[in-house]
Parts: sequence; structure tokens; C-alpha cells
Amino acid sequence: MSKLAPNSLPPPAFDDAKHHIRLYHGDCLEILAQIPESSVDLVFADPPYFLSNGGITCHAGKMVSVHKGDWDKSRGADENHQFNTAWLAAAQRVLKPNGSIWVSGTAHVIHSVGFAMQQLGFKLLNDISWVKPNPPPNLSCRYFTHATETIIWAAKNKKSRHTFNYKHMKEINRGKQMKSVWEIKPPETWEKKFGKHPTQKPVALLERILLASTNEGDLVLDPFAGGATTLVAALRLRRHALGCDLSLDYLQLSIRRICSDLVQTGISVACVQFSVDPLRDSMDRSKCVPPSLQLVQSERRFYFIGRIDRRILFSVLANSLEDALQKFHASGHSPSDALFIIKTETEIYLA
Repeated sequence: MSKLAPNSLPPPAFDDAKHHIRLYHGDCLEILAQIPESSVDLVFADPPYFLSNGGITCHAGKMVSVHKGDWDKSRGADENHQFNTAWLAAAQRVLKPNGSIWVSGTAHVIHSVGFAMQQLGFKLLNDISWVKPNPPPNLSCRYFTHATETIIWAAKNKKSRHTFNYKHMKEINRGKQMKSVWEIKPPETWEKKFGKHPTQKPVALLERILLASTNEGDLVLDPFAGGATTLVAALRLRRHALGCDLSLDYLQLSIRRICSDLVQTGISVACVQFSVDPLRDSMDRSKCVPPSLQLVQSERRFYFIGRIDRRILFSVLANSLEDALQKFHASGHSPSDALFIIKTETEIYLA
């Protein structure tokens, strides 16, 4: 991890030096205390919500206990607030002068987080309402259905000149200023392939946060890594990432997820070639064109597929991949905008 001083932290549970991804096993307060001051660009935290106190909820149409683990048990309002103040102060110490922090939570914890931020001198920037489509029903029928979480975005202090990629947020919002209400689906099935964390966040949510408030190469810290969604999003967006968690089970889940994404990241499709023959009998005419057929058109086209939304960002006719890349860059795109490139070669013959 190039942005951290050598030997400043204990041996990591996972370390990918090439992509600058590290994961530690331990208490976040102990880990944070060993991170150099003013070394982190962004913190994303999803701290305990203090909900595991014998309540019930609905999951897959069934009544289930709200017990995420002992780490999620409430210890009373005062002690819960002391914990929030402690870890927020530790996170504030490691943030760079212009760094910022995002903290997610429900009403059970987010008001304590916001008050602690004010006490510590953070500069509150936004409170995002994350709207979850199709939330589970409220079984008691005595409350409104819980369909949102709040995410507070704050800068290190009032002097901070925080990063905000306004133009990109406006671009992905179809040319309009992005509002503070985000409708994003909960984690998809593929995100739970290797297991799931009870408060797991969708990759799409973390990707938006990182795209909004960091740049490539920035160091992102998640002190409550859980299922490592933050680290997965950072890997995909070429950010450096550091995470820690108390649970060995969730560390194993995190490592499986990260390794799976590393494998997928390592596979790049440079060229896909195929022919289309309108006749019923399938055959490749490019190798044995009968003299009676006349070539009337031939073209080579390159399609650049986006890294984030997996759509065609740019297509161009070009003689070579190098020529296509030059035109892609000339159009205003960065090399990192494309996840992979598809090349098609088309020949049309007149019979």
C-alpha cells in the first residue's frame, strides 16, 4: 500500500500489492490508531446500528429475529454515542486535510453519528436518502415500512476543500444536477454469491459514492468492512483501499469476493471475431470466396464497453486497435473509461 508508511500496521489478513487492496482482522479503533495521520482520502463507514435487541423483521416472507451478532447489540444511548464519537475521532485523525467521510445508518444510529460529527468539528455536506425499492413489509403494522437509510457526507473540518466530481454526477444523471435522494436496489443475487453480510450494501451505491468524492489512485478506508463492498468498488474503480473487521467469518467472505473480482478484472477481452452468413448452410466465406462473388464492402469497427455501466461508450471504424484507441482518446474519454474492447470485421459480397 504505497500511501501508508511501511510497518505502520500489523500483518494484513489479505494484501494485494498490485491493486493496493488490504484487509485487516481486528478492532477498528486499534487499526485506526496505527494508520498515519492525514493519510486517507476518503472514509466510508457502515457502523453497528445497535438493532440486535430481540426484535423481529420480515425476510423472504418469513418472520425472523433481528440478531446480527453481539457487535450489533445496543449498550444504551450514552455508551453507543461514546463509541460513535471514538471511532469518528479516530477516522478524522487519519483523513487528509481535504478528505471526507460517508457514514450510513438507520434512525437507530444516524442521529448519534450526526451529533458526534458536529461535536468533533466535521463540516456536514449532505445527508443522502438511500431509497430501497420493494422493502420488506412491517409485520407489526404499527409503523411505516422502513424503505430508506440515511448516509451523511461530511468533510474533515470547515477548512476542507473536499473533492466533488460534480460534472460526472450530472452526466450520469442524464444532464441534470443529482439530488440527495438515491433510488438504488439492495445487493443483487450475484453480490451474495459467496455469502452475505446482514447489513451488506450494494456495489452500485459504493461506486456512486467513490465516483462522486474520490479520484483514481485515492486511498479509501472502511473501518467496518463487513462483506468488503467498499473494497470491491474501489478495486473496480482503480482506487486504493484499506479495510478491517472483527469477524473472521466476514473476513473470509470478503477475501472470496475480492479474489473473485480480481480474477474477473484480470480477464480482458481484446478482440472478438465472428462472421455472419445469411445463407442456411453455415460456412466462413472469408477463407474461400468463390470467384463468382464480388466484395462490395469491408469494414473493421471497434466498440468500447464502459467500465461502470457496461454499455457501448464509443464505436469507431478503424484499421487497427491502435488507431481506434487514438480516436477514443481524441473523443475526450480516458483510457480507464473502457473495461474492454470488441472488434468486429464485416465483409459483404455480391453474389
